[in-house]
Amino acid sequence: METAPDPIPDSTGVVHEWKLKHKVEAIRERDSRSGLPKRELGVTWKHLTVSAISSDAAIHENVISQFNIPKKIQESRHKPPLKTILDNTHGCVKPGEMLLVLGRPGSGCTTLLNMIANNRKGYQNVEGDVKYGSMDASEAEKYRGQIVMNTEEELFFPSLTVGQTMDFATRLKIPYQLPDGVQSKEEFRQEMMDFLLESMSITHTRGTKVGNEFVRGVSGGERKRVSIIETLATRGSVFCWDNSTRGLDASTALDYAKAIRAMTDVLGLASIVTLYQAGNGIYDLFDKVLVLDAGKEIYYGPMQDARPFMEQLGFVCRDGANVADYLTGVTVPTERLIAPGHEKTFPRNADQVRSEYEKSTIYQKMIAEYSYPETDEAKEKTKLFQGGVAAERDNHLPNSSPLTVSFPQQVLTCIIRQYQILWGEKSTIAIKQGSTLAQALISGSLFYNAPDNSAGIFLKGGALFFALLHNCLLSMSEVTDSFHGRPVLAKHKAFAYFHPAAFCIAQVTADIPVLLFQVSIFAIVQYFMVGLAMSAGSWFTYWIVVFATTMCMTACFRMIGAAFSNFDAASKISGLAVKLLIMYTGYMIIRPKMHPWFGWIFWINPLAYAFDALLSNEFKGQTIPCVGPNLVPTGPGYMGLEDGQQACAGVGGAVPGRSYVLGDDYLSSLEYGSSHIWRNFGIIWAFWALFVAVTILATTHWKSASEGGPSLLIPREKSKVGLRGARKNKAGDEEAAVDEKGGFSSGSGSETDETLVVKGADAQTQKQEGELVRNTSVFTWKNLCYTVSTPDGDRQLLDNVQGWVKPGMLGALMGSSGAGKTTLLDVLAQRKTEGVIKGSIMVDGRELPVSFQRNAGYCEQLDVHEPYATVREALEFSALLRQPREVPRAEKLRYVDTIIDLLELHDLADTLIGRVGMGLSVEQRKRVTIGVELVAKPSILIFLDEPTSGLDGQSAYNTVRFLRKLADVGQAVLVTIHQPSAQLFAQFDTLLLLQRGGKTVYFGDIGDNAATVRDYFARYGAPCPKEANPAEHMIDVVSGHLSQGRDWNEVWLASPEHSAVVKELDEIIAEAASKPAGYVDDGREFATPLLEQTQVVARRMNISLFRNRDYVNNKIMLHISAALINGFSFWMIGDDISDLQMILFTIFQFIFVAPGVIAQLQPLFIDRRNIFEAREKKSKMYSWIAFVTGLITSEIPYLMICGVLYYCCWYYTVGFPTSSKRAGATLFVMLMYEFVYTGMGQFIAAYAPNAVFASLANPFILGILVAFCGVLVPYAQIQVFWRYWIYYLNPFNYLMGSMLVFAAWDWPISCNPHELARFNPPNGTTCGEYLSTYLEKGYGMAANLLNPDAVSECQVCQYKSGSDYLRTINLMEYSYGWRDAGIVVIFVISSYALVYGLMKLRTKTSKKAE
Repeated sequence: METAPDPIPDSTGVVHEWKLKHKVEAIRERDSRSGLPKRELGVTWKHLTVSAISSDAAIHENVISQFNIPKKIQESRHKPPLKTILDNTHGCVKPGEMLLVLGRPGSGCTTLLNMIANNRKGYQNVEGDVKYGSMDASEAEKYRGQIVMNTEEELFFPSLTVGQTMDFATRLKIPYQLPDGVQSKEEFRQEMMDFLLESMSITHTRGTKVGNEFVRGVSGGERKRVSIIETLATRGSVFCWDNSTRGLDASTALDYAKAIRAMTDVLGLASIVTLYQAGNGIYDLFDKVLVLDAGKEIYYGPMQDARPFMEQLGFVCRDGANVADYLTGVTVPTERLIAPGHEKTFPRNADQVRSEYEKSTIYQKMIAEYSYPETDEAKEKTKLFQGGVAAERDNHLPNSSPLTVSFPQQVLTCIIRQYQILWGEKSTIAIKQGSTLAQALISGSLFYNAPDNSAGIFLKGGALFFALLHNCLLSMSEVTDSFHGRPVLAKHKAFAYFHPAAFCIAQVTADIPVLLFQVSIFAIVQYFMVGLAMSAGSWFTYWIVVFATTMCMTACFRMIGAAFSNFDAASKISGLAVKLLIMYTGYMIIRPKMHPWFGWIFWINPLAYAFDALLSNEFKGQTIPCVGPNLVPTGPGYMGLEDGQQACAGVGGAVPGRSYVLGDDYLSSLEYGSSHIWRNFGIIWAFWALFVAVTILATTHWKSASEGGPSLLIPREKSKVGLRGARKNKAGDEEAAVDEKGGFSSGSGSETDETLVVKGADAQTQKQEGELVRNTSVFTWKNLCYTVSTPDGDRQLLDNVQGWVKPGMLGALMGSSGAGKTTLLDVLAQRKTEGVIKGSIMVDGRELPVSFQRNAGYCEQLDVHEPYATVREALEFSALLRQPREVPRAEKLRYVDTIIDLLELHDLADTLIGRVGMGLSVEQRKRVTIGVELVAKPSILIFLDEPTSGLDGQSAYNTVRFLRKLADVGQAVLVTIHQPSAQLFAQFDTLLLLQRGGKTVYFGDIGDNAATVRDYFARYGAPCPKEANPAEHMIDVVSGHLSQGRDWNEVWLASPEHSAVVKELDEIIAEAASKPAGYVDDGREFATPLLEQTQVVARRMNISLFRNRDYVNNKIMLHISAALINGFSFWMIGDDISDLQMILFTIFQFIFVAPGVIAQLQPLFIDRRNIFEAREKKSKMYSWIAFVTGLITSEIPYLMICGVLYYCCWYYTVGFPTSSKRAGATLFVMLMYEFVYTGMGQFIAAYAPNAVFASLANPFILGILVAFCGVLVPYAQIQVFWRYWIYYLNPFNYLMGSMLVFAAWDWPISCNPHELARFNPPNGTTCGEYLSTYLEKGYGMAANLLNPDAVSECQVCQYKSGSDYLRTINLMEYSYGWRDAGIVVIFVISSYALVYGLMKLRTKTSKKAE
């Protein structure tokens, strides 16, 4: 709806009402008519001191230094120092009041909000008391849904729409007792939801996904507004808002503040807000202000008294400045301005300002409020509040519950949301179900038509094992899922939306249909293709057991995810669990062969019970005839023998003199039985119930991540230099204060301490500026249009934009959210890969040179860096690769020092960049991003995309002041900027202002104190009030309340200024084209040759892996634990027939080291690839060949170590041959396999769009390779269709072949008594005579007759030695071992070649549209 335009607040601070205030009043009116008590609480806190473990600078150990035990012991003696985050703060916010908390990052604002919101976890100790009304903090715990905090992060399920997200929030907050005139709960919910969406003007986004950085959804500003209304949906009484205007443009931020003001006034809320870069329009809406500096409260009192108080201490507030920025800047030497006459007396630091404040009358007046909790008013309001909350709570909930709706309603709401999430992620489900169908078809064809004789026993067992294995591996993704949604659930728990049990039950309910479908398509395809027992009863038993097991394993992995606080630990445990569960299912090692030290795993393994049930279901009551090598004797001359003259060999449950085995005998030889089927079915569901119960228990104890203050990490190898810098950095402000006090008092009187400090700095700066690159080229763009194709047709994002940047000019690019600012920068910097660009972009009136991308610096909005590099390493990396190859290395590195000094990064030079929250702060990262571009000596111009977003006022000012410095020495700089304060805006020379659709509204000079721009808008009927910030005013005119319905693009096109710009642009181009070019184009795409690129990149990758302790430790521990489990499960393999199977399976187990390592390796590869593609590829830093080579070589040393460790822990424990030619050959093949699977993991990752896709592709590819390597189905029984191509193209086939030959060739065999074939020869002949033909050819050649001279009960062992067995699986000669080893080496080369090939393919696709 159109509302009358809101005028800018005038200097008296009068602000017009929020447009929906009347609706809030109507709701309040209706509640009092219905007799619902007001829920007003208020908060008071005094002597509040909070400390956490200090982490100014932690040492980051590397792969080697982590084992330095003496050093560890020495350091552990020192207790970690405590850091005081809040120091004796106090305050009181009564119902109906708004408090603004101001402070620079790290001064404790968020911690104060956490304390007020009663979130105390994660802090070392909290002293002092916080009262809510007249209740203390522990009593207020059961009203947690009424005391809520909106954090800075936006945490949502990205696949839900805005409507679904709000639907969920409002459903769980419907009061039990409805107000008069509301017919139903649904009507109440609908009304609340409509009001909330309208309150933040996002009704139009109802059907759009919320999205995140990877899923397309609403814009960043809209997502912020969704998080605001989700917090309001709690219908709380005390609200804490942590920097809730981040990412909003000035006019939306003001609307938000007005909305909070209106609700606070009408509903009697207590609102506590922290803001960065708050404009004066917002500042004037508050009742009180609290200023924190490093945890000390230097001012707390009425908003209108704050500025006069600081001014009387001697701090000057510049004209048009944001008062909020002024208040936080008084303790920063570089920011503050001292009034004449106060140079000697003004307070230098936080302690001094605080002591001045404590002497003031304001302090005395404020102290009087702290007795508020004891007043009758507070007690009365608290009683009413408790009554109001009780009236809203459902009758079935206990009195102590903070929740609102009944438990069944919570479960139902969570189930609905669970299905919405599933539906939103349709593609993932489709991939899962598609891969299930493909695996069913493949496994069906692999075990196709398994015969009903002894040759089919092993095949059918394999098929049943595969059915369990496939569904078990698919459930592993639950571990990852558990961590994706966790922050959202922790937030909802804090909002008191639902009990965690409701969420767990909803997850299980949502599982049922998906798993029913998944199991059914697998079961129908596999069961009938393999030809398992053809009776309805058997099929349904198979289906229900597989379904129960899949439910059980899904619950198991969900439990593992829920039980751990971080993903690394959970993935380690789940990897180990899978290994043990699969090995002790009873397929690889049969129950009687299990060693006692690990045998207990069988009894706690749901898969073992399921496998027992499936096998018993298949073979019960069957008669299995023996054939082939299992029947002795067989072949020509032995047909139609009498009973007792033939027997089965090598089949469990065989009876002497019988040529068949009974299914039940076979089962009992494995310690299974048909009586187990339904017992085991029950046990599987019992396990499921246990896992669900533990999940619920673990979920109730989830905590949201706590604040411990940001920490700097210094790599151990740089620790001596780095720690000094970090400590200096922390003490920076204090030292500056000390210097001012004593260090500079020269006694000259006229020159103040401040000016001396500044003078010293100026001399230093002039020296640095002398070393900077000067630029002489003019950059122009003319009639620039950019169109992209969308599902709804073509969309124009830029519409005839033109302009220029000259050397020495600092240009601002502004516009409301979505006006096309970033798009324009991307197009100008040649970073777009799709769409159609029309118009001309020129340097010095000429086409862009080949080296343009390298010679133009571009600082993107997101600071993408290698987290394990130090600041200095990141800058050196850029300098070495991007400065021309003619510049000597020493000179490149010297220039890095210049830039480090210029950006004031010397204290952080040896600190790891890290990730946000663990490493550099947002503002420090921003400086590194700028540094990385500057050290490249960009000779044409520098683009920066929103370098000030997310920074506080001071940091933003420092950043822009620095850019001004660059422009002053002759650089050309173009910057997009969101909410500049008046001082920031004054630093720029020219302005390009865009409106939605990428249309120009203004281009030209800004003028002194923005006079030129003010004059332009005043001429067309939108004058800027004297007190207002011109930058905010313009955005408001173009897109906000003041647009007066005019199209400002048309106003611009018709203006004389536009004609002048067009004329001047043509002159600039013509003049520049007539002179020689100001830059030298060397015609090279990259500055350095490929070999040098490769060396520099490989060095960085190596250092980064060396410091990535978690990754390397995980890799090594995975190998050691896998090897020990494998070794001790197959401990000292014996020499009977079933032991041959053990040799096969222990080597087969080695293959399974791959999935765990690959799962860990791919996210790292994709992270690195993202850094390369987001920044380094676009700035032509180095080639994709150098990137891939660096990645591959950095892994090599660790792979060698891992291979050797696995070998040492496993080879000798299973009792393999110790002769060096066998042992050495095996070690060689094992090392080669490490390279094969690493190459496979990397080539999947090289082409995968993201880590999730890669993790879904892995089981599919590995599954096929494992299935066709000749283990699950011997070579002779693989279907012809597969046998002649996939078997021979399979690296695992050659790995198994070579290792089996080296381990088992010549392995002596002596059968166990029950493995012998026993039968009687025909009357009067000896066993030797009877079997002479049989032993000469066919299967009999391998057989060993133990008693040739006996005349009764001949005893035949199936094989004489391991080589006889190997020939049956297509390994004919010992030389096949070396042949296969050679082929494994070829696979190493080809898998790495694929990494290069797929990376090239990917690099190609992203170049096409240019």
